[in-house]
Amino acid sequence: MVLIRDLSQQALAIGYLTIESENQLRRMLTTTKYDLEDLNAFMTLQLAAMSGLVKQESRELREARSFSQTASETST
Repeated sequence: MVLIRDLSQQALAIGYLTIESENQLRRMLTTTKYDLEDLNAFMTLQLAAMSGLVKQESRELREARSFSQTASETST
């Protein structure tokens, strides 16, 4: 079974959080019991994402869609 700390450490190691991992973390945080080590690992990941040390695929896609929409609106 994959633990929250495993997913968090993986994202921290590569500097990237995929949508799949983000969704898995969300599910695990809401449906499973986890210990303090898992919570601390997740909080470390959150801080790294907020400071830009870990990129989030979901944010990159959102920004790309927003940029694309803005570009198409200004070209008309």
